[in-house]
Amino acid sequence: MNAEILCVGTELLLGDVVNTNATHIAKGLAQLGVNVYHQSVVGDNAGRLKQALCEAFERSDLVILTGGLGPTYDDLTKETVAAYFGRPMEMRKDCLAAIEGYFKKTGRVMTKNNRKQAMMPKDAVVLPNAYGTAPGCIVEGGGKAAILMPGPPREMKQMFDGPVTEYLSRHSQGVLVSRSVNIFGVGESAVEERLRDTLMKSEDPTVAPYAKASEVLLRVTTRAETKEEGYRKIGPVVSQILEIFPDNVYGLDCGSIEEAAVGYLKAFGLTAAAAESCTGGLVAKRITDLPGASEVFGLGVCAYANEMKEAVLGVRHETLLKHGAVSRETALEMARGVRAVSGADIGVSTTGIAGPGGGTGGKPVGLVYVAAVSAAGEEVLELHLSREREDDRENIRLMASSYALSLVIRMARQCKRGQKEEGDAGKSTRRA
Repeated sequence: MNAEILCVGTELLLGDVVNTNATHIAKGLAQLGVNVYHQSVVGDNAGRLKQALCEAFERSDLVILTGGLGPTYDDLTKETVAAYFGRPMEMRKDCLAAIEGYFKKTGRVMTKNNRKQAMMPKDAVVLPNAYGTAPGCIVEGGGKAAILMPGPPREMKQMFDGPVTEYLSRHSQGVLVSRSVNIFGVGESAVEERLRDTLMKSEDPTVAPYAKASEVLLRVTTRAETKEEGYRKIGPVVSQILEIFPDNVYGLDCGSIEEAAVGYLKAFGLTAAAAESCTGGLVAKRITDLPGASEVFGLGVCAYANEMKEAVLGVRHETLLKHGAVSRETALEMARGVRAVSGADIGVSTTGIAGPGGGTGGKPVGLVYVAAVSAAGEEVLELHLSREREDDRENIRLMASSYALSLVIRMARQCKRGQKEEGDAGKSTRRA
């Protein structure tokens, strides 16, 4: 089955609203094994909507539409779809009762134009709306089908994840199965070069690279009868990628590098603390944005001034005088200090020049030092982060925080290996 996503709304074209609906639908269709080759956005205009709908059905068997189901005169999605299938519009008493019940439940007054939302193409399958007044519907005919859902994401998602997914599951053949390999610290061009043969020859499973901020995501995908069969087909390719990038893959199917860091800390029973200068608390924010972060993160220190680096983190005055705040030595002492103050297993730190000013010939904007300290060892990274624009301060801070999180992951792995080696040594002694 080939599907197309058609989102209706002038606000989408003007950029007033971010089109998150298309993302949610596309991901859901991929999981159901439904091919999506086109996505479109059209404004609230009857002529252009009709043209977009006809073009979509020329390419696809199924068109999923969002938006244009409201009570006002310019909400014309149902009427346009009904005309395409040659169906008259009719009042659905069940829909009208549901709309009236919604207004009664919320204590609002129902206006006359809300009755328009109970009008449906003849013989359409109604999709109830648990969070709003606009029911959706499914219209079929001539080997084609249109699924209409409301525009507000909260209303659309419950409808798509429920009755729409059930409908599509009955019509889809097989499933698309994919795994995402998250790589950090290697550029997209370097990943492509080292995986050239795999990327060029990969037909089933396919391997597709996607560049993200400071990282690369490799999506390995196959079509199979069942998810279990799909994962078996994907497994060898994922293993090959892990062998090529053993130190750069931070996780599989991770939403973000901070999710991976928190996941490793939880899995290994470790804690972390952060001392930040140039990132201004961004490392701590990215960690604590996640539910359950309190289990693994107890302290974040934003020590911008040198006096605070000395007083709170124990950075030596001599170190600052000799090497400066932006230096390998200061970063290391910051990481040691926050680990000591917090009692955490891992201390991580950032210090650098985010710009746009403050750089010198010896220490330019974009120079950042990231350090991590644990019982397994110490490590410091000297980063020269690219500055594409004079105002690229936020990009430098974001990349620096990502490198800090990558060091947390690396230290967590090293701590785990150390625990395993100690355990193995203990077992060996007992056997002797």
